Amino acid sequence: MAQLLLLISLAGLVSSTGYVLLVIVAARRFRRRSSAAAHEATEMGTEKLPPVSVIKPVFGLEPLLEENLESFFVQDYPNYELIFGARSAEDPAIRVIDRLRERHPHVRVRYVFSGEPVWPNPRVYSEHRMIAVADHDYLVIGDSDVRVAPDYLRNIVTPLLDPKVGLVTCIYRGRPSGGAWSRLEAAGFSVELTSGVLVADMLEGMKFALGPTTATRRDCLEKIGGIRVLADYHSDDYEIGRRIADAGYEVVLSHVVIDHITLNFSMISRQIRWMRSTRFSRPLGHLGNGLTFAMPFALLGFFAGALAGKWPLALALLGYGLLNRWVQAIAVGASVVHDPELPRYLSYYPARDLLGFFFWMASFTGRSFTWRGDPYRFGPGGRVISLRPERLARASESPAPSIQASPGND
Repeated sequence: MAQLLLLISLAGLVSSTGYVLLVIVAARRFRRRSSAAAHEATEMGTEKLPPVSVIKPVFGLEPLLEENLESFFVQDYPNYELIFGARSAEDPAIRVIDRLRERHPHVRVRYVFSGEPVWPNPRVYSEHRMIAVADHDYLVIGDSDVRVAPDYLRNIVTPLLDPKVGLVTCIYRGRPSGGAWSRLEAAGFSVELTSGVLVADMLEGMKFALGPTTATRRDCLEKIGGIRVLADYHSDDYEIGRRIADAGYEVVLSHVVIDHITLNFSMISRQIRWMRSTRFSRPLGHLGNGLTFAMPFALLGFFAGALAGKWPLALALLGYGLLNRWVQAIAVGASVVHDPELPRYLSYYPARDLLGFFFWMASFTGRSFTWRGDPYRFGPGGRVISLRPERLARASESPAPSIQASPGND
């Protein structure tokens, strides 16, 4: 039994080592391409930059919400509007935006109050309503829990000037809002998620997007049938990237790295939900993801070695697993996302790797999940099925929502 466990441990450590080598090569490739892309965006004349509509759904108060949203009010960009979408004017996030409007009266701001969602994906429903009133054809769709630099719009939009490019997305570093769970999730964003994106881009090109930032053009959305085609998908970011790539456009991974704020609650259920979504959206890729972890196999080797009385081997396998994860964390956290938290989370990233494996295992245990208080079930291809269809039916039968484009700062 001990020999069998040792063989499994060694096979897992070999596969995770191969993955880390791919991560290192992909990280170097990303840095090399980023330098050229950053130079192109910097040299782009202001007169060539098109007007942009920034589409941003909000839902309640989140940690650091005001600071996150304000980063979009201070963009070094000649012509853009901010469109915020909420279910109603009573959403507390609207009061935060009102304060920002007072501080930045030169920025054009509008609200769209869409009412209760009638689609399984409430975020896509809100985005659909906002895009309908957007003035511009260049659209930047982003989450409310991200923070960006002043040159964000310039860098994100520039690749879209090439008509062959249909979508631009970007990686992100986790920024903890406080607490152990928040730090663990932030480390996963900065290293685990970023590693997977870089390797996928290197091996097969970008065929997906990342939710915190999706920049596209109206003609690209129209070619895939509009954003409404994403109404039944949980991973709408993956789906929009896949559909735009299938339509013949290039999907570009930007050199921009943004901050994604992580919360100190619901991490376990949220991570398992995301893992389950990947399981149904990309089943083969999700299955292979189990071979990228190192710490489960290192611990297995440690216990197998201890069981056989081979303590030097047991300690060597455990130490190798730790080294494996530290190399990955440095290769990505230091040289790609430039995470200031790197020195701190080097001490606990191996634990995050172990947690990631358990989340991966848990993703195979069912297909139901809860999303913003409502129960759903995953269906084939990553579609979601509401377990409370009567709520959606009631919302669809109610009077048409009042889409209010407020005067804002027009």
